[in-house]
Amino acid sequence: MDSKGQISIELIIVMAAVVAVVLLLVTQLQSSSASGVQKLDQKTQDVFAKIDQIE
Repeated sequence: MDSKGQISIELIIVMAAVVAVVLLLVTQLQSSSASGVQKLDQKTQDVFAKIDQIE
């Protein structure tokens, strides 16, 4: 019986570690996407400014 309890505890620890890594990756991806959105917005504004200069 002790071996089943030990396996369950180890499984819970491994699952908690996996969840922590996934949360870390999701947070990092959200940060990267926010940075990308800002850069895209700036480039879009630059393009529209150059188009306005052509007219």
